[in-house]
Amino acid sequence: MILRAHEPIAAIATAPGRGGIGVIRISGRNLEPLVVRLTGKALQPRHAHYLPFNDSRGQAMDAGIALFFKGPQSYTGEDVLELQGHGGPAVLRRVLQHCLEAGRDAGLRLAEPGEFTQRAFLNDRMDLAQAEAVADLVNASSEAAARSAMASLSGAFSEKVNALSDRIVRLRMLVEATLDFPEEEIDFLEKYQAAATLGGIRQDLAALTAQARQGMILREGLHVVLAGQPNVGKSSLLNALAGDEIAIVTPIAGTTRDKVIQQIHIDGVPMHIIDTAGLRETEDTVESIGIARTWAEIEKANVILHLQDARNPQDALDSAITARLPAGTPVLKVNNKVDLLSDGQAPWETADDAANNPDAGPHRTLYISARTGAGLDELRRRLLDIAGWNPGAESPWLARERHLAALESARDRLAVAAGHASHNDQVLDLFAEELRLAHEALCAITGQFTSDDLLGEIFSSFCIGK
Repeated sequence: MILRAHEPIAAIATAPGRGGIGVIRISGRNLEPLVVRLTGKALQPRHAHYLPFNDSRGQAMDAGIALFFKGPQSYTGEDVLELQGHGGPAVLRRVLQHCLEAGRDAGLRLAEPGEFTQRAFLNDRMDLAQAEAVADLVNASSEAAARSAMASLSGAFSEKVNALSDRIVRLRMLVEATLDFPEEEIDFLEKYQAAATLGGIRQDLAALTAQARQGMILREGLHVVLAGQPNVGKSSLLNALAGDEIAIVTPIAGTTRDKVIQQIHIDGVPMHIIDTAGLRETEDTVESIGIARTWAEIEKANVILHLQDARNPQDALDSAITARLPAGTPVLKVNNKVDLLSDGQAPWETADDAANNPDAGPHRTLYISARTGAGLDELRRRLLDIAGWNPGAESPWLARERHLAALESARDRLAVAAGHASHNDQVLDLFAEELRLAHEALCAITGQFTSDDLLGEIFSSFCIGK
């Protein structure tokens, strides 16, 4: 897309399907002749014009609002024309096809996914973190995620990153000046308190990384796999957490043959709950395929809820399942069906007093009833704990895995620089180099140092028209 950035582009900017309003967006350089050809007159920039959208024979295809934005004061930084008409798919396709035919001589073509926003980035209308926030805002699945995506789009995250970058640059300038004038014999690290300055930068970077980690949790959520023997209540738990009858529940073992995925939100954090086939030895071919898929989902999980029947927990089959669970994945043992326990079967820790047991520890077995809802609030809290979610420190922006990787890279570089600082001025050149690499890592977040391949990967995930 970058190689074709000089070509004008057009696309339907509204979602597929019928709607009250549909928008066709065109972006390019020097669009005035095409605007006159499409609308029949020159349009005053940033003013709404109600007019018919005529075809090449002068017959009206639709009627609506035409808006012209003269670059660079537009979304993309180029000239932009928006035609806002009725939202029927047929009429939108017809108007778009007419636009492409009218603009053929100017090289007008269909836009690729994310190409409008990519041009906004390339034309300095927004940085890369803000551009990514556009897609995050479109895809936000909760109010908290939408608010945080809007904060990112407004530049809250970028401002923090740029402020840290500037501090690193100022420190590096002092180092470079000392290297350029060695005859001054200035004890740089002591005179300018470089170690203390670097310590402050590292401390603020750690705080920013913690906030970004919260933002990534809010954006990505957790993949939670419900695993266990047949008939321990996995599907019932999915329905209870979702608040709806998502999965089929019967007393027949092996009812669930394939995975069922439902996204829920706990305190605004998305959780992808995956119900799976019961784990057991079987000769049923279809059930065996379902069990194989269950183990595949378990390998990819962020969290595993190992469900057991509270009336007979940790039997031989449960022990075999426990032994096979991946060692690096958090596992919560969940004893379900406590409502069916008789008085003589009561567990040492019940759903009512679990939170008050000081000896239980953070990885205690949870006792719940998916049927009555007992213990589900404690289960939700434990999932948030595993996610590392701190509601009191909610990130004001969304973050992506690449943002976190860049922040951690900068952290590592600054840690090495701090080690060089302990050698005083003997290794100032190495100190300066680590500062440069830390600065580049931070600049990758906002797009100052970004490969074309990465840009292509980022913007290809956008919807067409954005």
